[in-house]
Amino acid sequence: MMKICTFNTNSIRARLPIILDVLAKQGPDILCLQETKVQDKDFPREAFQKAGYQAVYRGQKAYNGMAVISKLRGNITRLNLYDSDEEDARFISTRINDIPLINVYVPQGYAVGSEKFEYKLRWLRDLLSFVKNGFDPALPLIVAGDFNIALEPIDVFDPDEFRGKVAFHPEEQKIFQEFLDWGLVDVFRKHNPGGGHYTFWDYRIPNGFKRNLGWRIDYILATLPLADQSHHAWIDREPRSRPKPSDHTFLNAEFQTIR
Repeated sequence: MMKICTFNTNSIRARLPIILDVLAKQGPDILCLQETKVQDKDFPREAFQKAGYQAVYRGQKAYNGMAVISKLRGNITRLNLYDSDEEDARFISTRINDIPLINVYVPQGYAVGSEKFEYKLRWLRDLLSFVKNGFDPALPLIVAGDFNIALEPIDVFDPDEFRGKVAFHPEEQKIFQEFLDWGLVDVFRKHNPGGGHYTFWDYRIPNGFKRNLGWRIDYILATLPLADQSHHAWIDREPRSRPKPSDHTFLNAEFQTIR
């Protein structure tokens, strides 16, 4: 059995106790983290080592930041989507037990029509090109992380209100659908066809979590050879109910062992 998990921390230092508790209780083999918001020198590597995990990461001060935490042996293959060390820390590509894994934090986009929204669309297209040019849908590949896109009406609590706005816009959804058309499978949706399942609840909505006014914007995508071996996928809501939580929670998927 192999368990993969993804979680937008919204600050790894603020959420470290929650993360370590989840590792101790749930024991995922691989945990993809986004928005760690620390420079590399401040990443809590020793805490993960004490918990039995190795970590690969790329950070920047106060914003973005990525990490892959793993019980399994892995090799970094790329720390940037582009060929520049100056770009935002939004991407890590690794190979763990011969399985390629890409961890992403897609730009939020700010507002439709803004420069940040255009950057989001460009970044998504470039990620799609990276996947298409570097991998084969007939072979194992996992792409996980915070995509900042709700694909379908059932992925957002009020689709009529948010349709056409950032994170629920047809241009974003079209590019996301191209990942699926190429050969990636939304593993959570494969096992959970109904609505009302969310991974993100905005802090700004009063009692948004208790009222389940959320969005499903975090994903574990897998090519068919892996998706066919998945037997369970779920959202762990409990960490979101704790004091001082992230605005996201943990998304999990289990696969038959392929080590």
